[in-house]
Amino acid sequence: MRAGVLERRAAKARRIQESKTDRIFLFGVYILLIGFLLVVLLPLLYIVASSFSSPEAVSAGRVLFWPVDFSLRGYEAVLSNPQVIQGYGNSLFYTVVGTIVSVTLTIAIAYPMSRRTLVGRNVVMSLILFTMLFTGGLIPTYLVVQSLGMLDTRWALIVPQAIGVWQVIIARTYFRTAIPEELVEAAELDGCGDLRFLWSVVIPLAKPMIAVVALMYAILQWNSYFDALIYLKNQDLFPLQLVLRNVLILNTYSGGAMDASVALQRQQLADLLKCSLIVVSSLPVLLIYPFVARYFTKGILIGAVKG
Repeated sequence: MRAGVLERRAAKARRIQESKTDRIFLFGVYILLIGFLLVVLLPLLYIVASSFSSPEAVSAGRVLFWPVDFSLRGYEAVLSNPQVIQGYGNSLFYTVVGTIVSVTLTIAIAYPMSRRTLVGRNVVMSLILFTMLFTGGLIPTYLVVQSLGMLDTRWALIVPQAIGVWQVIIARTYFRTAIPEELVEAAELDGCGDLRFLWSVVIPLAKPMIAVVALMYAILQWNSYFDALIYLKNQDLFPLQLVLRNVLILNTYSGGAMDASVALQRQQLADLLKCSLIVVSSLPVLLIYPFVARYFTKGILIGAVKG
């Protein structure tokens, strides 16, 4: 009872302390946030509503934020294609394996760079930053992948993009700010080696940062299709994004001798497929994000406030 009275008094005190300028500012912030929410939410609602509508309604522009002439034809056309299911499996493999490889290599680079006792760490970090500003280009990268014998293999989509410089910077900054030197010295006095300290102390303390970096790498791997377009010829290795691109192109009418009704049906189906493909390709990321969202803000702030 007393706690409730104190809470009401505290809330009343906060309301009293808020000036008119503060209330106007907060109102403006809320309006701005609602505007951002609508900018993101309304297109998403339109895409989802269109994916559950009939091809005729989508092509005629009669769909807004609710399905018109409810239909699953778009999803049937997408999921009935065996290449889409195979593409899902390939993308899951690239995402899971690629994320594990990328996070492991990022930690292996970032943690030594965060130790003040490492000789030449500033020089090495400068070279790493140099690769973010200047790259060799597409042709030299292709020649390197070819010389390593990774063309038309799964590793062509994992190894070339295994390390992101921005993720290394985030991890290095986190290790420098969240792992005090006193903790390292105490572990050394107890006879703890570097690898044991990294596995038993650093990684458990760095779970928020690891979740953020893993989410970045996973989204990058899931949405990647350009590397597959360049390095892969075997359709059995195509990721989902490339498969969906091919499905969309094959169902788009580009002219030529064709019956008008057939051409119209293919164009309507292509318009519907665009929406269905967006939902199908975005669904896994939307399902994963809520599980790591609670780490996202914490990991970004701890790794970026200091240093």
